[in-house]
Amino acid sequence: MASPAQRRLHAIHSHLLPVTAHDSRLPIQSNVTAGEFALPQGYSVVLPEKLQTGKWDVYRSARSPFKLVSRYDDHPEIGTLHDNFVHAVETFRDYKYLGTRIQVDGSVGEYIWMTYGEAGSAREAIGSGLRINGLQKGACIGLYFINRPEWLIVDHACAAYSYISVPLYDTLGPDVVKYVVNHADVQAIFCVPQTLNSVVGGVDEHLPSLPSTTGVKLISYLKLIGQGRRNLQPFYPAKPEDIATICYTSGTTGTPKGVILTHGNFIASAAGFSRAIKFYPSDVYISYLPLAHIFERTNQIILAYFGVAIGFYQGDNLKLMDDMAALRPTIFCSVPRLYNRIYAGISNAVKTSGALREKLFRAAYNSKKRDIMSGRNPSPIWDRLVFNKIREKLGGRVRFMGSGASPLSPDVMDFLRVCFGCDVIEGYGMTETSCVISIMDEGDTLSGHVGSPSSACEIKLVDVPEMNYTSTDQPYPRGEICVRGPIVFQGYYKDEVQTKEVIDNDGWLHTGDIGLWLPGGRLKIIDRKKNIFKLAQGEYIAPEKVENVYAKCKFVSQCFIYGDSLNSCLVAVVAVDPEVLKEWAASEGIKYEDLGQLCNDPRARSAVLAEMDAVGREAQLRGFEFAKAVTLVPEPFTVEDGLLTPTFKIKRPQAKAYFAKAISDMYSSMS
Repeated sequence: MASPAQRRLHAIHSHLLPVTAHDSRLPIQSNVTAGEFALPQGYSVVLPEKLQTGKWDVYRSARSPFKLVSRYDDHPEIGTLHDNFVHAVETFRDYKYLGTRIQVDGSVGEYIWMTYGEAGSAREAIGSGLRINGLQKGACIGLYFINRPEWLIVDHACAAYSYISVPLYDTLGPDVVKYVVNHADVQAIFCVPQTLNSVVGGVDEHLPSLPSTTGVKLISYLKLIGQGRRNLQPFYPAKPEDIATICYTSGTTGTPKGVILTHGNFIASAAGFSRAIKFYPSDVYISYLPLAHIFERTNQIILAYFGVAIGFYQGDNLKLMDDMAALRPTIFCSVPRLYNRIYAGISNAVKTSGALREKLFRAAYNSKKRDIMSGRNPSPIWDRLVFNKIREKLGGRVRFMGSGASPLSPDVMDFLRVCFGCDVIEGYGMTETSCVISIMDEGDTLSGHVGSPSSACEIKLVDVPEMNYTSTDQPYPRGEICVRGPIVFQGYYKDEVQTKEVIDNDGWLHTGDIGLWLPGGRLKIIDRKKNIFKLAQGEYIAPEKVENVYAKCKFVSQCFIYGDSLNSCLVAVVAVDPEVLKEWAASEGIKYEDLGQLCNDPRARSAVLAEMDAVGREAQLRGFEFAKAVTLVPEPFTVEDGLLTPTFKIKRPQAKAYFAKAISDMYSSMS
């Protein structure tokens, strides 16, 4: 009997022809057959498959209109993560691979590099050491440290010897880490000495022996690698259908869920990615996004395939710009939270640079943006006069910026394209789809969308009548985004109930995100099925949309928007940008003892709310989408205080409880 995954794959390949071309310049009507089909100018093709209701079109990427890809075009023999890295080692053996600035004595210097060949030898020694110490095929191996070469080497060892990697990270919290270790039956954990206390308790950083009653054996990384080198074991690679990792997602509520991803899932995701974006052995990438999360994990797979050099940050986000100055990367991937701060920082610097410099910047920006949008090469004079200085902030060589995790504001995307003179590509995905669901094409200058489907999946939008989203909406079809294809996960570990809640009988994964189809077959994310709420007069509010608008306000570091059906308007809690608020206070001659006192000053609240109103008007928020009151807080929302997920999304129920008094006070003051 076929497994659920096999049934899904069978369903995928049974609906291929005919297709309908989606072209932004042509009517969506012409049916064509395989023999006469030509690649459309648009981004998606529409399959004839419908649900029994007859409502929903199924979209597939125009990059791969006739079939879904599950392997690389140039190397179809690569079916597992082990195959992927073997290809990298054989092709790029003497090329730089893993770089770090941290020296043996803990000081920080220039980047020192390990080649692909050296990393390959290290992963063989680590895998052999694990085999020598008795770990059998299928054992779960915990990875419990921040981004560093050892993380990837151990992960490669797991792939080469059929172990299952289980990323662990501090932001889950010590209790949750223990839950994951027990739930996944983790048999070995790689970590730095400082985190041992979270795992076994009461251990200092000098690797002492533990009482035998603990059942825990401590061994240093160097000793393990030495054991393996003295007694190398043959590779014991997995098959494409074998489990590669169990990724635990925290979500916004409840116990973490273990997402089961196979080697085939990862390779299909990377293959789909490679249809849209190309990298080169000359590229350099800075790794600072958490490797425990799917965005960075999938990046690493595709980067190794193309032979890219990967430099790690020091481990401190506050020193990231210093690391970038030393590394001078050509590829930079981040999340909107950081891009918004870059945007706000540059904008504020321009506004305070003096009238003449601000006028020059505006002229340069508008001219270069017009050229980019029209497909012309911008005049190099603007880069020499204005933008080269900005490019140096990220090392001066970035040619590609990637964004994921949450929607990036179109204004911010356009701003980055102009200021940094590079491709800015946004994608959309989730852990349950091995990362990429859709991605923009290189050279696509239209902002405000997340591209077309990955070549490794199909997408449809399903009606959500309770939110008034339907496939017949004009001018664009809207609905819940559903995904099918070889990138879809195998289920939640030891949790059939929640698995069946998100994967239906036809193999469609229901994401919970709301999207619409733009002309040309581009996908736009507009809402979250669970995050919408209704005000007293019946208006629906998508809080993330409003928060993304207010994130561009110079005073705003983070923003939490709240409303409910008992009240007629929205209120906001804003974690302020300390430097901007202090600078404003100085200009107004306002005296204060500390930042907390300044945040409580009614004049500060009025100034911030006025600036938020201006930003809202510029973004054309509707009247009921404006916050009518604001509370300022001096401390940022953090993962540690339970207000953010590890991917920096606001945990709304927790934020509501945390700021309950502030919310109540704001509504009371207005009434």
